[in-house]
Amino acid sequence: MDPKNDLTFKKVFAENPRVLISFLNALLPLPENEPITEIEYMPSEILPDLPKLKNTIVDIRCKDRKGRQILVEMQIIWSDSFTTRVLYNASKAFSQQIQKGDSYFSLLPVYSLSIVNQRFSEQNALWYHHFFLSHQGLTNWKIPGLSFVFLEIPNFMAENYVEKRVRALWMRFLKEIKDNTTMIADELLEVPEIAEAIGILNKSSYSKAELMEYEKYWDVVRTQQAFIQDAEARGEAKGEFKTAVKTAEKLKIRGMTPVEISEITGLSMDEINLL
Repeated sequence: MDPKNDLTFKKVFAENPRVLISFLNALLPLPENEPITEIEYMPSEILPDLPKLKNTIVDIRCKDRKGRQILVEMQIIWSDSFTTRVLYNASKAFSQQIQKGDSYFSLLPVYSLSIVNQRFSEQNALWYHHFFLSHQGLTNWKIPGLSFVFLEIPNFMAENYVEKRVRALWMRFLKEIKDNTTMIADELLEVPEIAEAIGILNKSSYSKAELMEYEKYWDVVRTQQAFIQDAEARGEAKGEFKTAVKTAEKLKIRGMTPVEISEITGLSMDEINLL
């Protein structure tokens, strides 16, 4: 089964701390010699400041023995509002560490890891995007506390990536394992945690109710994709019509006949006569 489905993603990473630790150590920009060794799962619901706003929920929220918090989200369809939600969730998790009167020095880093199964950056050669607060002129001068990583799965090409072997293998796990996959690369099975994750995806270990939930999730994704495609098509058509109208107005001012304008712009005679 596909690990990017909401059900399977949580089965693999939200119920198996050893697997999640391997995944996070491979993909987060952690300081050298400071790997995650233990984690504690935390409530995934993050309360907003304003009561009228709905709570935001991340797929996985945990902290390690140092107190560093990690938020993990699996996003099938990219939207421009996604980065805003990611920023809000990480900022809220950062600020909720202390109460009124507590010292700011007790604030610990928050890492946000977003896995996106769609191209969004228009940078075909880049799949690993790391953002943090830094000085615009002095890139080595940064404000610690918040780190954001976006993984652009479609851009990852294993043959083009030779660094950090376990990182590459986890990316292959996300990209190569799909519904009804039967052939698993030996390299993936050589990492115990990845082999364990693959075992969790075996369809035979899921109940009928879980399999129905799994399929329902893909139905929702397909419906969302159809809505987005329809909206984009309507937007393109609307944009083309506006361009044609502007062109027709200019041609009409220049004295062209409605027939000539119609031939050039594709507008109907009625549409031209209304200008």
